This record gives sequence, C-alpha cells and structure tokens, in this order.
Amino acid sequence: MSRSSTGKVRGTGRTTLEEVAAHAGVSTMTASRALSQPQLVSEATRTKVEQAVVELGYVPNRAARALASAQSRVIVALVPSLSNVVFTAVLDGIHDAIEHGQYQLLIGNTRYSDAEEEKLLLTYLQSNPDGILLSGLTHSPQVERMLAASRMPVVSMMDLADEPGDLSVGFSQHDAGNAITRHLIERGYKRIAFVGAQLDERTLRRADGYRQAMQAAGLADPKLEIMVPDPSTIALGAELMRHALDTLPDCDAVFFCNDDLAHGAIYYCQRHDIRVPQDVAIAGFNDLPASAWMVPSLTTIDTPRYRIGYEAASLLLDVIGGKEPRERRIDLGFTLREREST
Repeated sequence: MSRSSTGKVRGTGRTTLEEVAAHAGVSTMTASRALSQPQLVSEATRTKVEQAVVELGYVPNRAARALASAQSRVIVALVPSLSNVVFTAVLDGIHDAIEHGQYQLLIGNTRYSDAEEEKLLLTYLQSNPDGILLSGLTHSPQVERMLAASRMPVVSMMDLADEPGDLSVGFSQHDAGNAITRHLIERGYKRIAFVGAQLDERTLRRADGYRQAMQAAGLADPKLEIMVPDPSTIALGAELMRHALDTLPDCDAVFFCNDDLAHGAIYYCQRHDIRVPQDVAIAGFNDLPASAWMVPSLTTIDTPRYRIGYEAASLLLDVIGGKEPRERRIDLGFTLREREST
C-alpha cells in the first residue's frame, strides 16, 4: 500500500465533511446532522451518509479547530498483544525512541482482530496523531481507507514491505522460517513437522519459508503441517506435541512457529520420557528469555524485537520532522540460535 509519508500534513489534506456530503448528495449541514444526531434525518439520508463515510474513509477530527500547522505530539502504536513479550519488547523500543522528543504514545491492542484494529484506529485518528506505527503489513480494506484518507505517515513493524514507497522496519519472516528448517535438514532430519497456531500473517510467512525449504530438499509432505487457529500457549504446545507424535509416528523433528509452543512441547516430552533431540528434535521461533535455559536448551530464531520498535519509531519521527529517510525499508535481520534441542 502506498501512502504519503512527508509528515507535513497537520489537519489538512484529510477527507472532509464537505466531501462526504458531496459524495452522499446532501448538504454539509445534513451530513453533520446525520453523523451527530442521526435521529433527526431520514433513514435513507442516514444510509447515504454512512456509506459515503465508509467509501471515503472519513474520520471526524477532534482537533479540527487547531491551527493547520499544529502538532499533536502524539504517536499511535497498534500491536496484536500486550501479554506477548515479543510485542512488549517492541513497545519498550518505541518508548525509548520517542521519550526525548516529548511525544505521547497511544497504545492499542488489536487482539489479532481486524474489527478491533478498525475500531481502535477510528478512535485514535480522532486525536489527530502525528504518525502511526502498525504491526504487520496486512490490514482490512476499511483500515486501508482510513489510513489513506488521513494522509498521516505510517511505519509498518515486524515484516518488510514489498512496495518501494512504503515505510517498514523488521525482517523477513519467510527467510527466518526457511533458515531454521534448513538447519534441521542439514542436521539430518527428514520428517520435519511444522506446527503453527494463531495463524497471523507472521506465522503464515514462517510456514511458507518452511514449505519452500522442504520442497527444495525433496521432503515436502502436507501431512507434516499442523495448523490451528488457537492462541499460542505453553499448554497448547504440549497438546500439539502429543498430537504430532500420535498422528506422525515417524516424525523426527518439529518446528514450532513460536517459543511458547516449543516450551510446552519440551515439557510434554520430559513428562513422557521422550528424549530431545535423540527421539525427536524441537525448534522454536523468537528466542524468548527462557529458551536458553530450557533442558535441553531450545534452538530458535532470535528476533530483534526491541530494535524493531526503536528503529520504527525513529524512522517515523524523522518523517514527521520532514527529513527524507535514508532507508524506507529497514531490514534488521535475524539470528539462528543453535542449541541442544536439535
């Protein structure tokens, strides 16, 4: 998605109420009344105005009376979880980057929900923030419309944008998934299962990387992929490990889409006298603090979560300040941590 990223628009250039009224074929006063006092207009008029709002991505501006050049000193950051240490580390990086600029941070927890992301963005845009930090690259059409209408600078975090004009900071989830799968293949494992949960865009890209590595080695088998939509937990990891061993008795390695699941898998093996890695190897993703201290220690992908938040916020501040960024697509890479579990 291509967006303006000059960072110079402050309360101007947005979709206006006048434009909504014209799109709906009503007067500005009628459009205003339809939005603020819908009981005073006919159902047909209200429907036309509401449709125009959706189609134009109009967001009421609480700061409309402020000077056009004024800055709110507010930055919005939307993340999918506030309990996952991956995203708390990202937020720590954001805080450290903006604290000296006297910016306030509005944090929204989308809970991996498009509807929640739409609701949060609609609410926060009414505060006329100076810029927005979003997790991931995939968003609903309504979110895309609101962002385009706001004309505010947006930086995507965690993955890398394909469009050359977009601003993004992260690493290739696909390449990381591919790298850890190739590690398992190089260690001699052949029946390597992939276990994914939550199934957000990052998990799906890791799965694509796994799939590509398995196909390149001539080891691909769709039956080796176990994908569930449930939120990731240690308990779910133990249950999915049991399921993998029951349904894939010849499985000799399992790549879990994150460390929470992999931790649960190791605990399950310990309780059932299954040796890791002698009977089955286990790998994870994200290198959580406990992963190096598991018994056995967990092979995983170390992701630069704090740096993603810091660099994304720094990039956004540069754009807000009118600076041309040296890089619009900042690849921070990842590190494969080879440990005892493989």
